[in-house]
Amino acid sequence: MERFFRLKEMGTDLRTEILAGIVTFMTMAYILFVNPLILSEAGVPREGAVLATAIGAGLMTIAMGLVTNYPLALASGMGLNAVVAYGLVMTAGFTWQQAMAVIFVEGLIITLLVLTNVREAVMNAIPINLKRAIGVGIGLFIAFIGLRNAGVVVASDATLVTLGDLTDPKVLLALFGLVITLLLMVRGVRGALLLGILATTAAALLTGQAQLPDAWISLPTAASFSTIGALDLSVVLQVSAWSWVFALLMTDFFDTMGTVVAVGSEAGFLRPDGTIPRLKQVLLIDSLAAMAGGFLGASSITTYIESASGVGEGGRTGLASVVTGLLFLLSIFLAPAVGVVPAQATAPALIIVGFLMMTVVREIDFGDLDEGLPAFVTLLGMPLTYSISTGIGLGFVTYCLLKLFRGKVREVHPLLWVVAVLFALDLFNLWERILG
Repeated sequence: MERFFRLKEMGTDLRTEILAGIVTFMTMAYILFVNPLILSEAGVPREGAVLATAIGAGLMTIAMGLVTNYPLALASGMGLNAVVAYGLVMTAGFTWQQAMAVIFVEGLIITLLVLTNVREAVMNAIPINLKRAIGVGIGLFIAFIGLRNAGVVVASDATLVTLGDLTDPKVLLALFGLVITLLLMVRGVRGALLLGILATTAAALLTGQAQLPDAWISLPTAASFSTIGALDLSVVLQVSAWSWVFALLMTDFFDTMGTVVAVGSEAGFLRPDGTIPRLKQVLLIDSLAAMAGGFLGASSITTYIESASGVGEGGRTGLASVVTGLLFLLSIFLAPAVGVVPAQATAPALIIVGFLMMTVVREIDFGDLDEGLPAFVTLLGMPLTYSISTGIGLGFVTYCLLKLFRGKVREVHPLLWVVAVLFALDLFNLWERILG
């Protein structure tokens, strides 16, 4: 393992990588329950969706670790699964088998873009200040998700969001976890994030906010395999399906781009010019994961920003991903045990990781309007729109417009102009009109 994952060279060790892999899994484990719940509303068999989610996340995360040697984990994308259920099936009227075929085709197109070096070229065309802003914006987004999961912030008709009820037992539980985790961190305790999650889960059990399962092991049945390969590729003959393909492609394309930049920056993988070594391998595994998600019936599988929690724990190599992937595969049989950990236990880890990712904001040049304003729009857009790709799109469009207005067109990479136009079409919902 030392030779394969280059642990010493990356400044890490076996214990740290295992801890990092466990932390990443625990912050992502909610997808094992949320994804089947959302997909079942579209008619996907619940039992099959559970197995597909676990297998897809496990195999693709292990592949990412072995091929790229980066601590990146993958699972069915939140938001993308909602598009499948509430958009493709409930609104557009496709069957869930046709919806999975749309996901498969979208993943195939992205894979072709990777193999032809288009996706990597687009990523390398992004200016360094925008890359930094993407990382900071995702940090804000993660922290916001953590605060929401904790119940510290809640929805409000008057102000969109507002302070939650801090006397609520669930909120108090999350605040307890946050305090414990912070105390461990300032004391320099290794594994602070994991210990904080375990301590909060124990507190939840003691206070009755979590329950031990009746059985710790569950075995798959024949019905569990019902979603695998259940694609209806005839949907590609319908013109209306292609507007959904392009919409999903834009989201998948840039969500992953933002995640890789953010996690890579936090882990110290970014070169001075903002590029990332072995980027093509990362993008290829992510693209193949989208195809795998459609084939398995798990919705599009994508790189998870929660990978940053493992990086925050010290993970620096693909060994952390292998650990996370193995735990996802193990969860096929231990799903009841995984379900014991409440959202309030993982919320503190997300808040703290969000803070850690925010620190790069000092490296953004806000003194130059051409650079500073697009960065501001990017980092603000992600949490306010609750979408990584939308925040990136707003930043790209703003950047290109400012360069155009100031007569600095040549400073913008040609690919960035193309992407900005595509984003503008997406932001103004013009794809459906263009494709009929």
